[in-house]
Amino acid sequence: MRFRPLPRNGFTLVELLVVIAIIGVLIALLLPAVQQAREAARRMQCSNQLKQLGLALHNYHDTFGDFVPRKQGTNDPGYGSGNDLLSNAGRASGFIGILPFIEQSAMYDQIAAGDAATAPGGPYAWRNWDVWDTAPQMLRCPSATSATSPEYAVNYMFSAGDSIYRNRDGQDLRGVFQTVRGVNMRDITDGTSNTIAMSERLITNFPLGSGGGSVRVTQGTITGISGISSNPSQCLATSSGGFYTNSSNVKGRTGWRWTDGPIEKVGFTTVLPPNAPSCIDGSDPNGDGTTTILPPTSNHPGGAMGLFCDGSVKFVTETIDTGDLTLAESNGGQSPYGIWGAMGSKSGGEAFSAD
Repeated sequence: MRFRPLPRNGFTLVELLVVIAIIGVLIALLLPAVQQAREAARRMQCSNQLKQLGLALHNYHDTFGDFVPRKQGTNDPGYGSGNDLLSNAGRASGFIGILPFIEQSAMYDQIAAGDAATAPGGPYAWRNWDVWDTAPQMLRCPSATSATSPEYAVNYMFSAGDSIYRNRDGQDLRGVFQTVRGVNMRDITDGTSNTIAMSERLITNFPLGSGGGSVRVTQGTITGISGISSNPSQCLATSSGGFYTNSSNVKGRTGWRWTDGPIEKVGFTTVLPPNAPSCIDGSDPNGDGTTTILPPTSNHPGGAMGLFCDGSVKFVTETIDTGDLTLAESNGGQSPYGIWGAMGSKSGGEAFSAD
């Protein structure tokens, strides 16, 4: 009597390895698609938040007759005396002004009233204060923040246009947002649909020279680049392969305080294209550079989101035309920095469409 062997129901080792390999390939194909879907959702949310900020800017303009200045506020006779509770040192950012128009009236009222120890308008704008230590969530793009981002940081920025020299304190910049003086809609003679109002910059958070051996150009600002207002191409020359060549001169102070109005903290320029190097003329280790080139930076592939003065939101690519970056900035008339510079100037007389 012969016995037949029973059939085997398991896998051989080779078959198991083949199945594992197929699963690995499928996961490798799926992960990028999942990441792209998540980024698309984050980018859509970022765009929607910029649209809400556009509505807030227009409502502010309808109420007060001008767009909110990027930097303004209260000063006291004892400024510099060490008592930082007597005023906000004239550095309150434009975000404070538009709080009532982004459904943050309660916070605005608290800031305006002060408290038992703090003057109306708040303390020095770079100081901790319970009232403003947490920025409204809509001021932060989900693609640009993480669990380590400070709660008081912001990554939406106001445009100074293609102005470079002393653009921290300038009251007559070519862009829409400046110090103290608000810009009226009628001043935007190039057309509101062609003039950029806000964009993004990644939050950076480290002292001068402490960023490590390699710092990406989107993750810091290099100091000590003199003459950038007469030859912005010098700023481009500070990097290679997307990294600064001398990280010892790089600091991270972008978006450092949503309440503080200097351009390094809450502003950007339209000179170098998105995700290019950021430079200041001088060695300021904080976020107080006076002459700056600060392009938008983002984690969106290929560029950054831009809010225009008509309330529309468009994507600005890294390859946008920047004209001749070896030329000095313009004090009037057309921008030398191509379409990008023209987008920033509110009355340069350039004939182009932002579309």
